[in-house]
Amino acid sequence: MPIASFSFLGFALLVVVIYNCFKGVAWRRSVLFAANIVFLLTYSLNLKTFVPLLSFIICGYVAIRIMQRPHRREIFITVVVLTVLAFIWLKKYTFLPHASFLPFAYLTLGLSFVFFRVMHLIIDSHQGGINDEVGFVSYLNYTLNFTTLVSGPIQSYPDFIGQHLPLVRPELTIINIGNGLERVIVGFFKVNVIALILSIIQNHAIIALSPEQPLLTRSVTGAIIAATYPVYLYYNFSGYTDIVIGIASFMRITLPENFNRPFSTDNFLEFWNHWHITLSGWLKKYVYNPTLLSLMRRFPSQKAELSIGVFAFFLTFFLIGIWHGRTSEFLFYGLLLGAGVSINKIYQVKLAKALGRKRYKLLSQSFWYECVCKGLNFTFFAFYLLWFWSTWHEIGRMRSLLGGSALWITWLMIFIASALFLTLWGILRSNILRVHFRGDCVITSRYFRTVWDTGLVFILVGVMELLNTPAPDIVYKAF
Repeated sequence: MPIASFSFLGFALLVVVIYNCFKGVAWRRSVLFAANIVFLLTYSLNLKTFVPLLSFIICGYVAIRIMQRPHRREIFITVVVLTVLAFIWLKKYTFLPHASFLPFAYLTLGLSFVFFRVMHLIIDSHQGGINDEVGFVSYLNYTLNFTTLVSGPIQSYPDFIGQHLPLVRPELTIINIGNGLERVIVGFFKVNVIALILSIIQNHAIIALSPEQPLLTRSVTGAIIAATYPVYLYYNFSGYTDIVIGIASFMRITLPENFNRPFSTDNFLEFWNHWHITLSGWLKKYVYNPTLLSLMRRFPSQKAELSIGVFAFFLTFFLIGIWHGRTSEFLFYGLLLGAGVSINKIYQVKLAKALGRKRYKLLSQSFWYECVCKGLNFTFFAFYLLWFWSTWHEIGRMRSLLGGSALWITWLMIFIASALFLTLWGILRSNILRVHFRGDCVITSRYFRTVWDTGLVFILVGVMELLNTPAPDIVYKAF
């Protein structure tokens, strides 16, 4: 069942109504469990296809219960390694022999995000962070929650249980309902209008790209192909996030935010604090911090701090890359991510040391420096995403069609256009937010938002009727 569809919206609202019929803990647990099962069955009625996914989840539960009892560190390490290997095997990473895979098709929907939840529980149970016994049904509701199963956000177990099963729930007010409905409307608009149009534009540009085009036209076509995808990905994924956050809020479950104006950032490290925030936060907690602390204990030298920090960043972002996919394209994608953050970190440290903190801060706040940094940030993002959405063959074909001169002009166009647009948009946004009426910001007032959301609904319906084209599926569903 596509998330950004009216069938999902109807299903989710029905679940919300039933969920809120009674206040009891057992009722809420049972309704969510039933909803999760029904949601899964919309993808397949063949129970055999669910066996690998459910086996992984059940083995994870057994591992968690073991971690909540006295055990040796060797057992913890063994459990973690086996869980990671099981995930890699079920995802069919291409470096494994094909003959080792299961000989039948099975559902891996949400497996990557289930993996993060299971690993979080295993590690936190081992470290004593999960003291209460994890009930099996509550565990299944956490790992298979229909609002977050497909593509997150990654919520911690204590947060989920504290919001899903409190003895006393907060009241569902008209303001809560309005805010949740607004998130759903905005999410539907992002996915079904903006992302759809951007996808159509990119596809038309890919088809139009030809060596017979004039140099400037060919360069513009290449720029459209490369630059539209990052924006498309943002609206596709953040739109999905808006939808599930809005739906979950009707059940008084506050899902964590996944995006915070990522294109407004002016360096690569900061960008990942605003893009796919729950993924970055998970890897920071369970990969970056342990790696950094372990190496600093082993090499307690001030001279080694930069090298250790850079290595920890590289490892973390390399893992982000290879988590996204099974092929060599994602391996290279991870290498680019790791190299990007490593170079960014070294540059920041070296420049701050050369200029001094005060002069470096002044430089960072200067208009043109910020403009250039935003352009570089977006351009590099568009560049390494080539290995995210296409293949080596497709990248080679586009490069061949563009030719050497047009290739350089393409990336120069993307840099200049993104630098100017993102900087000017930031200025325009800050000025709009300064417009107040009777002490309240006009654009964030409930009156303006009501009119705005109503307008989005009319545009949404109009575009869907006019184009009569289904919106692209949620990109991160593939992971």
